[in-house]
Amino acid sequence: MHKTLIVTNDFPPRPGGIQAFLHNMALRLDPEQVVVYASTWKRGREGVEATAAFDAEQPFTVVRDRTTMLLPTPAVTRRAVSLLREHGCTSVWFGAAAPLGLMAPALRKAGARRLVATTHGHEAGWAQLPAARQLLRRIGEGTDTITYLGEYTRSRIATALTPDAAGRMVQLPPGVDEKTFHPDSGGDEVRARLGLTDRPVVVCVSRLVPRKGQDTLIQAMPAILAKEPDAVLLIVGGGPYEKELRRLAHERGVAGAVRFTGAVPWSDLPAHYGAGDVFAMPCRTRRGGLDVEGLGIVYLEASATGLPVVAGDSGGAPDAVLDGETGWIVPGTSPTQTADRITALLADPELRRSMGHRGRDWVEQKWRWDLLAETLKSLL
Repeated sequence: MHKTLIVTNDFPPRPGGIQAFLHNMALRLDPEQVVVYASTWKRGREGVEATAAFDAEQPFTVVRDRTTMLLPTPAVTRRAVSLLREHGCTSVWFGAAAPLGLMAPALRKAGARRLVATTHGHEAGWAQLPAARQLLRRIGEGTDTITYLGEYTRSRIATALTPDAAGRMVQLPPGVDEKTFHPDSGGDEVRARLGLTDRPVVVCVSRLVPRKGQDTLIQAMPAILAKEPDAVLLIVGGGPYEKELRRLAHERGVAGAVRFTGAVPWSDLPAHYGAGDVFAMPCRTRRGGLDVEGLGIVYLEASATGLPVVAGDSGGAPDAVLDGETGWIVPGTSPTQTADRITALLADPELRRSMGHRGRDWVEQKWRWDLLAETLKSLL
């Protein structure tokens, strides 16, 4: 058996999509053959206690560094080497290639036979910066495989790698738990609790940050309400952009048609997707390409729930949508085109049903966790 050391900053209870990706993959490996080396979520008694409670529930060994951010320093590298040897690991999975993949040569020298580094959205940004490009190239040379989310991130990251390393790239996106996200996930109860039972609902589930495009949805609401006067925009999630979004809703005169739930426990997310008739997140690329959507797993979770999706055109977001089949892709900066697609879906129940059904089928065929975990196992 090949025992694997997972080295990562992105692991629960720290919240986020990458964290959920790594945890779901780790749970699908043999727990007797996995050791996780991770940073601590946050300092202070509360953070340490939450981390310890989470780790105690895991079926595999989790070793925490006291720091909140692992970097490829000599001390961290020595600790990783020590864990590799102590637990007899023969393979290493870097949860995020940059920057932890820089430790690959030391771990290979210590006995690792397979080294896999996974990329997300931020490595595509690194590929545009001269100094960071050189680090990515070193990571590619030191590992056996660099994985990528989709064609957008692959094409960007490959430009920073040697031809040999680029040729060894393998797609490994996050998956969807189709047993958790499904059409009967409890949406009716959420609608009833929020007083939305008889209203057309556009739902957006995401962190509230500028890239995600909740502001574009709010700017689209006057045009949507002109055709669907009872429509409501349900914004699910918390984040630093909430105050600005609330201000924008008042400015545009649509505050009465925009609902903010705040942060929602992960276990309640499927029901909040299910509360929608249409899922929309018109994400956009910012900061000259440095702030970009890596994939957009929310579109796939919405599809698994049976909803048509309206997605932005940032980065790899289009990889999570079959344009014209499971939903539509729009420019993330265009309230007009966003409103046009949303109103077309709200006006046509049969179109919503057919796109939602196609999305559910696609998730079951391509995006299930168990299928993707088999790819990881073969790489390790």
